Amino acid sequence: MNDFVTLYQRYSLDVYRFALSLSGNAAEAEDIASETFARAWLVPTELRLGTVKAYLLTIARNLFLKGLRREARHVELNVRLTDPAPGPAARAEHRAELAAVLKALQRLPEVDRAALLMRAEQGMSYDEIAAALGLSLTAVKVKIHRARLRLATSRTSDHEASDAHHARSDH
Repeated sequence: MNDFVTLYQRYSLDVYRFALSLSGNAAEAEDIASETFARAWLVPTELRLGTVKAYLLTIARNLFLKGLRREARHVELNVRLTDPAPGPAARAEHRAELAAVLKALQRLPEVDRAALLMRAEQGMSYDEIAAALGLSLTAVKVKIHRARLRLATSRTSDHEASDAHHARSDH
């Protein structure tokens, strides 16, 4: 019992954040995180400590994919997840940029998004990601590199479009 409590305390926030990044919905992320730990609780064998995080994130990803298949549609990211509190212009600009990045992230293929999030947000090694996603190490590195390039390209395109709009508005 203490081992499970320790497991939950150590990884619950990581699992929730990962599920939130995949789904874009706080309620769905909470459901995925809860179900992930319920399934981990039912595992009849001991987990190897080196693979616990990857194991939990794999369960969370599989639950997310099961939900996608069940709904047969992709859930649009809810931009209201950003901080709604009013702030100075810099905070407003930061929120707009964050929303654009999250929107661009949702346009990535699911496996690319999962690999990128496992690396950037969860700090997992390429080997752990390859094992969790059932891909080769080379494929994981390529997917993460290409996902980063697509996000950077999307960000540059969004800035250029915004600058062009502001230039027309000034005249």
